[in-house]
Amino acid sequence: MDFVTMNILESTMVSICREMGIVLMKTSYSTIFNEALDFTCGLADLNGDMIAVADYCPSQIGGMPLLVRSCLKEIPLSEIEEGDVILHNDPYRGGLHTPEHTFFKPIFADGELMGFAVAIGHIAEVGGMAPGGFCGEATEIFHEGLRIPPVKIKKRGKDNIEVWKLLLANVRTPRVNYGDLRALIAAVDLGEKQMAGIFQKYGRQKVQDTVRDLLLYSERRMRAELEALPDGRFNFIDHIESDGIEEDRKHTIEVEVTKKGGDIIVDYTGSSPQAAGPINATLGVATSAAYNAVLHMTDPSIPRNSGCFRPIRIVAPPGTIVNVDFPAPEVGGNTETHPRIVGAIMGAMAKAVPNRIMAAEGATHCNFVFGGVDADTGEFFACYDLEAVGWGGRAFADGNDAVDSINGNCRITPVEVYETRFPWRIESLAFNADSGGAGEFRGGLGYTKQMLCLNKEIICSQMTDRHLIAPWGLNGGGEGGTGATLVQKSGEEKWKTMREAYGKKSTSRYSNVSIREGDRVKLVTPGGGGYGDPGKRPKELVRDDLHEGYISKDFAKRAYKYQEAE
Repeated sequence: MDFVTMNILESTMVSICREMGIVLMKTSYSTIFNEALDFTCGLADLNGDMIAVADYCPSQIGGMPLLVRSCLKEIPLSEIEEGDVILHNDPYRGGLHTPEHTFFKPIFADGELMGFAVAIGHIAEVGGMAPGGFCGEATEIFHEGLRIPPVKIKKRGKDNIEVWKLLLANVRTPRVNYGDLRALIAAVDLGEKQMAGIFQKYGRQKVQDTVRDLLLYSERRMRAELEALPDGRFNFIDHIESDGIEEDRKHTIEVEVTKKGGDIIVDYTGSSPQAAGPINATLGVATSAAYNAVLHMTDPSIPRNSGCFRPIRIVAPPGTIVNVDFPAPEVGGNTETHPRIVGAIMGAMAKAVPNRIMAAEGATHCNFVFGGVDADTGEFFACYDLEAVGWGGRAFADGNDAVDSINGNCRITPVEVYETRFPWRIESLAFNADSGGAGEFRGGLGYTKQMLCLNKEIICSQMTDRHLIAPWGLNGGGEGGTGATLVQKSGEEKWKTMREAYGKKSTSRYSNVSIREGDRVKLVTPGGGGYGDPGKRPKELVRDDLHEGYISKDFAKRAYKYQEAE
């Protein structure tokens, strides 16, 4: 291997992917792109292997190889021409969930097809039975928005007008969708242009040989990492508390991780049959979750490409909650089930490498989606709002406070932007004291966002979790705090759950609730579990947490046996 050229090319390709993401962020219309950064940009070769990716959304990173391969099964290489742009969002064709749209643009060098620039982004409004795409009460895929098989949205550099008409006729916010789709196209345009320059600079054969070496290098490094871990079979079971349809029924994620030498097998056999509601994961999600978990346990300097995924194999029985069959709903699988799968894999591996595993995180994106007609402009608006959670404590540090769940790497929308773009007033946004699980290293804190409705009506839906089942602690650590969604109707004093206020079957998954002007909504996000015996936490750290308001006096006394006088 020519390590000098390989490192130069790898860093150059990653930089291209980052620039693609910056273009997407700067040119998009919706807050889920330009504030939350819910997208990923990468490069792929003709085999469908991901050869480079930027550090954006982990769930999309792991899902990219299957997306590219599934696309090429329907549009063969012989039918792809310069200037084409292919669009695909179908969860049953290798996709992750309906809102995530994937764009592929072929990269040519001297007239020969060499690879693809790829951008995956979460479109905020996709049609379906609820504004914002997250229908917490969906019972079939047709409730979840427009499915798009691999189609050419541009042919030889020109818009395919028929496809554009079809896309924009099936959503509530065609102007915003148009802008976001154009932003995704701009991202792959940049990636294609920059990589074409790389092929011209180094030559086609040199780039192909170096990329092949790069994938092999990543594979070898990942195998070396795995070989250093103990061999064995490790098991873990976790539960998702509700699917929004069958009241109070838990759904099981069962994982067996077999580690032998430089290989690791993640087997989901024993997981629950697919649910009636929209918490099911596609095969792409189950695969991506396994990659995500292994990447969190291994050296972060290993180049992120398909090479480092080669030692990881997945067994996901069809018709289960981790590999859903058509036409069951699945929109929550990529946001809620994915992090729970990651947590289950890490829970299993905690028996082998406890120093590399954190306690359970909040494992939800909150997914509060809403839409309506703006009273001032008369224009329909829609928003996909995600929130942050506490992460679990680790063997060397407290958990992170208020960050996106493990599969997102996204940001929350700033209050100022939120209030400018949408008819809500954010009355408070503050950490939840005592939400981090007690431990030698405490869990990270969740928070509460309280909002006042300023519009005549806003139609709200949600897909979240951890209202009933708390994040688990590790090695003697305590559980993290649970979340909640509460509503206070105008003129009333009592805060009610969605079940109490609207007769919903679940407090965490519901659809098309009418929030009226003067009503308030309170989103409470879960904290992370604690790590290690709380009795071993230094008293000065307990005192600091108490003085900072992270814990209450009662919690300090109960969990840490700490008195203020100490």
